[in-house]
Amino acid sequence: MSETAFAIDLITFFHPGFWDVETETDVIALGHAQPRPFWDRLLDAARDSGAKGIELTFSPFSWRDTIAAYGSAAAFAQELQARDLRLATGFFADVAIGGGLDDAGTQAAYIAEASEYAAYLSELGVSVMVMGLTMRKSWNSQPAPYIGIDQAAPIADFCNRLGAATLAHGVQLALHTEAHSIFSLARDVDLFMLLTDPVFVNFCPDTAHILLGGADPIDVVARHIERVVATHWKDATGPAPVRIAIDHEVHKQHRPFFCPLGSGKVDWARWRALLDRAGFAGWNIIEIDATPDPVGAVQASLAFIRGHQA
Repeated sequence: MSETAFAIDLITFFHPGFWDVETETDVIALGHAQPRPFWDRLLDAARDSGAKGIELTFSPFSWRDTIAAYGSAAAFAQELQARDLRLATGFFADVAIGGGLDDAGTQAAYIAEASEYAAYLSELGVSVMVMGLTMRKSWNSQPAPYIGIDQAAPIADFCNRLGAATLAHGVQLALHTEAHSIFSLARDVDLFMLLTDPVFVNFCPDTAHILLGGADPIDVVARHIERVVATHWKDATGPAPVRIAIDHEVHKQHRPFFCPLGSGKVDWARWRALLDRAGFAGWNIIEIDATPDPVGAVQASLAFIRGHQA
């Protein structure tokens, strides 16, 4: 597995301390107020980390923000090339953040936005769009918020239609595992992989988030390895409680479980062996949620990877 296949998700740069501001809200405001200096610093740091690519995500790290900073996809591509970087993948965060999949109009808006995003990715030679699904409701909500086949089937149909829209631009849709979402537990992955059409919907597993759900990520991914088109590499100390209050702060509840590569419970030797046996040649995305030293954290992750070559 070549180190040139490693990229970094831009959520890694979301910590206020990196930007010399007080809160994550301030980071967003800074990115919107000064897009060009913000992105220049961001890309310089990504280059200095040793990663070879980046994954776009929510604003101020989104595809539309790159246009605000540089004017066009082509101009952004030049900025990447000047730093020996590539755009690896694009994360479509709208669904996970916005929810509302029970509304046909909201679904149509998501599909339209994803289609525009896919056209942009295609212009930069990117072939994978990663998407998270909505968060679960808290376990004690009423009515009981279980996800059975009847609840999952309409969402799978939406994923198929969105995947068809992105594939029209040559971009494959890949579902991403997110702890406490409807696509997080081992059974959730099996369910949505069964219900979605593999022609239009692929898989981007996140090792740490699967582990937070109480499963072995290698075992889960092995069942669906033929649909993996990108991977997220992250470590975690162990499972998180399943029955917690799920609100807009739930992602911050995950952060104490995350840890540097090699210091958690992911079996990286088995993980690499699984990908190598499958002949996986896509992008591997290092993701470290909002660290105050993103450059150092990514450098340490890459050093761990170099030291554990299969």
